[in-house]
Amino acid sequence: MAVRSENGRKNDPQRTKEDILIVATEEFATHGLAGARVDSIAEKTRTSKRMIYYYFDSKEALYLAVLERSYRKIRTLEEDLKLSSLEPEEALRTLVSTTFDHDEANPDFVRLVSIENIHHAAHMLRSEAIRDLNVSVIETIAGILDRGVTQGVFRRNADPIDIHMLISAFCFFRVSNRYTFGTIFRRDLSEPETAKRHKALIADAVISYLKG
Repeated sequence: MAVRSENGRKNDPQRTKEDILIVATEEFATHGLAGARVDSIAEKTRTSKRMIYYYFDSKEALYLAVLERSYRKIRTLEEDLKLSSLEPEEALRTLVSTTFDHDEANPDFVRLVSIENIHHAAHMLRSEAIRDLNVSVIETIAGILDRGVTQGVFRRNADPIDIHMLISAFCFFRVSNRYTFGTIFRRDLSEPETAKRHKALIADAVISYLKG
């Protein structure tokens, strides 16, 4: 049932929480955990600090909820691909394409993961949800690799975590290092033809490795 917020407007609690998480994602991605301001999140969502703490207990808990939401988004995207119904090579090329497009379209996700690495994953360590969420992609890749080897499409018995890292590393780097890499080498990584070439390159590299 809709309830009235402190500013007098009616709110759906779930919608309000989602709005807070969307704004908090940008705030944490831009300023980090230490620099992010709950006051700013409250102002942009037309709520209050008290309401935010009612839903999320603390600034650190809100930050963790943002991380969990970000990982849930990409894992849900992968599940929707129904990769188990595709032929092994097509499945991996689809996964590469989806990961590539996700990271390109969600630079805040890349920034959040980079920030959490600066903190040695101290906050992520407290999240059972993030660990559980990321089991699915490894199981999916393992299934694709097993089918590929069984069908004779792939010759190499690869570690699914290695393949996940190989895909993630290239897709992530293009976004996380876009400005430094672009400045050093005078190359715009967001240019459509460059992005198209890179997407094909990483898919071909993964498939070539598995067929080698």
